[in-house]
Amino acid sequence: MKLLFDLFPVILFFVVFKVAGVFAATAAAIAATFVQVAWVKYHHGKVDTMLWVSLGIITVFGGATLLLHDETFIKWKPTILYWFFTATLLFSSIFLKKNLMRALLHEKMSLPDPIWHRLNLAWSAFFALLGLINLYVAFNFSTDVWVNFKLFGATGIMLVFILVQAAMLAKYVEEDHKES
Repeated sequence: MKLLFDLFPVILFFVVFKVAGVFAATAAAIAATFVQVAWVKYHHGKVDTMLWVSLGIITVFGGATLLLHDETFIKWKPTILYWFFTATLLFSSIFLKKNLMRALLHEKMSLPDPIWHRLNLAWSAFFALLGLINLYVAFNFSTDVWVNFKLFGATGIMLVFILVQAAMLAKYVEEDHKES
């Protein structure tokens, strides 16, 4: 359910795009993200920083798309979000000496420090690459192809990456259970 909730603006963007075009889809995605933030605030009291960042980016880039009637801005939005994730992971690791992947996942698994470091770097590289792939698709194919990629391609790539990560980390989780 959380995955569907997280993908709600993207799914709505896709559906509205197919029916009414990129500008209506952009407005729907902005509205959906505001609804997401309001729902989380009402039900949990606190909105995660990344959801605030997502709201800011969709509002700025979606707003520019609508205001200037230019779909280029909305096509940049996923890349900016992915690169923000990359920068956040790397900045926290290098300058703050904090591994955000460990902070996010330490309750679910116990890993040696070098593995946490590699995991953080892997996610940083993944988001950087996904941002580049988004730009390639956005500016070398039709908007219709890009919208399909945004929902199915990017989500599929992320799912495959998560499964590969899970397979690589499984031995550490198994070792942790054997020690318990």
